[in-house]
Amino acid sequence: MDPNHLAGVQAIAALEEPTRRQLYELVVRSPTPVGKDEAAAAAGVPRTTAAFHLDKLVGEGLLSVVYERRSGRGGPGAGRPAKLYRRSDLEVEVSVPERTYGVAGHLLAAALEDAESSGESPARALARHAARYGRTLGETARGTGDVVQVLERQGFEPRQDGPDILLGNCPFHQLANEHPQLVCGMNLQLIEGLLDGLGDADREALLAPSAGNCCVRLSQKTAAD
Repeated sequence: MDPNHLAGVQAIAALEEPTRRQLYELVVRSPTPVGKDEAAAAAGVPRTTAAFHLDKLVGEGLLSVVYERRSGRGGPGAGRPAKLYRRSDLEVEVSVPERTYGVAGHLLAAALEDAESSGESPARALARHAARYGRTLGETARGTGDVVQVLERQGFEPRQDGPDILLGNCPFHQLANEHPQLVCGMNLQLIEGLLDGLGDADREALLAPSAGNCCVRLSQKTAAD
């Protein structure tokens, strides 16, 4: 599982505790950062309890801490800034099986922008951006991981099928159902780019749709290839 996906699961799980969820909702609905005393009073819990849960939410990345003087005074005698809590910039989206529609959205938006400015067909622009994205993934992982590990982190759920690698999950499943030609082509280019970036010349990506799996399969090249 992608570490970012696991972190998202853990962050969502942190909100299962009722008091913690109540404190989180209180902070994110406040137009200004919230202090421990204010949070404790609003939630009807001891200050130590509020502090524990607020700091837990900070640890999970759901809240961030700022220090401000509520009095508005500065300089000597103004006192120490108060520790306050506000919503963090973290965006959490968790799905099981894993979906990464944000990646597809980024590639599609970039392709559309290029197509509008250059006159290139959107499909060709998408293929180019998908290959570039895959190549970057491969180059980043080169020397530290193989294609199976990278595909696992991207949510494809790779598994051995004889000499081939079958992809048990499509991270863009709903889009692929609605626009199979476009999205399967994007997947193919992405994985071809990944192999290129990794310098993996022993495998090739092929379109081979099968029920319940991604439309791309990685095949071991033969000597004749």
